[in-house]
Amino acid sequence: MSSNNDSIQKTLIVAILLCLVCSVIVAGAAVGLRKEQQANKLLDKQKNILSAAGLLHGDKSIAEQFKQVTTRIVNLEAGRFATDAELAEIKAAGLDPKNFDQRKSSKTPALSRALDGNEDPASIKRLEKYAAVYIVNNDTGIETIVLPVHGYGLWSTLYGFIALKGDMDTIVGLGFYSHAETPGLGGEVDNPKWKALWEGKELYDDQGNVAITVVKGSAEAGNSHQVDGLSGATLTSRGVKNLVRFWVGDKAFGSLLTKLKEQGA
Repeated sequence: MSSNNDSIQKTLIVAILLCLVCSVIVAGAAVGLRKEQQANKLLDKQKNILSAAGLLHGDKSIAEQFKQVTTRIVNLEAGRFATDAELAEIKAAGLDPKNFDQRKSSKTPALSRALDGNEDPASIKRLEKYAAVYIVNNDTGIETIVLPVHGYGLWSTLYGFIALKGDMDTIVGLGFYSHAETPGLGGEVDNPKWKALWEGKELYDDQGNVAITVVKGSAEAGNSHQVDGLSGATLTSRGVKNLVRFWVGDKAFGSLLTKLKEQGA
């Protein structure tokens, strides 16, 4: 009996030591690879921005292609680019304006505010004070501007980018890089054929009101504000409609887009 007890004790000791050794190895690997992980995360973000803007090509590296993009921080409430003092505020909160983490910003009380139900159609709960936008310039001004967007679908929050032409109205592309919608249904937001339907659509009507929408079924022929809904995914379609309309509306990027349009971008 004593021998059996000794055997069990030894087994437990060996198992515990093995777990400790493995934990140390995993923790060491995580710390040692942190820079590589952050670099890969940044490249993935840049890839999705380029893709939304229709600028992603296979003949050059992502880093090389992204050199044509300028990152600017926006004060959403004021509808303008951030001042030096505001950039200092962001740094003081522990965020890097050069590689702005909008998700972290929305969870930082000093840099965000809670939304009530009436002003939160996208179900994001908190709206960040600052956001990063990505701009491609040409000889006459802004050629393309890419805006980060997110909002709740059926099962998850969808995170993505919407790209606009320099008129601040015509959509160049829309894409999501993170979500957990149902494959084959809501997951069809990733279908290239559905994403292509957004190209050339217009955000606003002649009075400047947000008019872009995702309809149930098929869009009316020639309607520049309607996009086909996803078959069998009504709630995801509604979520995409709500999040796009929110982020290009007055609570988010709408004021900035109006000012840039008035300035001739």
